[in-house]
Amino acid sequence: MDEYIGLDVSMKETAISVRREGKRIWRGKCASDPELIAQVIRKRAPRAKRVVFETGPLSVWFFHALTAEGLPAICIDARHAKAALDMAANKTDAILAQDAGPLLGITSASTEKAEENSTAPEVADGDPRRNPLLGTIFSG
Repeated sequence: MDEYIGLDVSMKETAISVRREGKRIWRGKCASDPELIAQVIRKRAPRAKRVVFETGPLSVWFFHALTAEGLPAICIDARHAKAALDMAANKTDAILAQDAGPLLGITSASTEKAEENSTAPEVADGDPRRNPLLGTIFSG
C-alpha cells in the first residue's frame, strides 16, 4: 500500500499528514528541518510514494534535502494548491497538510529539474512571467 505525505511548511514548524488508500493514518508536527522530517516520514510512512509541499521560502532547500534523504519530494505551485484548497472550510496547517496529498491527482509533474531553477536569480520574484518556479511542479 502506497503512502502519500502532505507537508505544510513554515519557518519554525512543519505540519505532516500521512495518507494510505485515501485515509489519513497519522498527523503531527515537527521542527522545519528536512532531516527531522525525513526521520518522521521513515517512521510513520516507510512506503512513501510522494511527499508534497508548496512553493515558499524553504521549498528549494526542502526539495534538495528531502530528495537527498531518498524521499520522493514534489514541490507544487502555492497558488495552484491554494485555489484547489480554497474550498476547505477549516484552513488550519494540519488540514492543509492533510489535503496536499490528493492534489497530486489534479496536477502533473514537470520534467524541469529544480536544480536548474534554484540557481536562477529571479527565483524569489513573485511575477510568474519572470519566475520559473511559479506555475510548475518539480519532481525528482
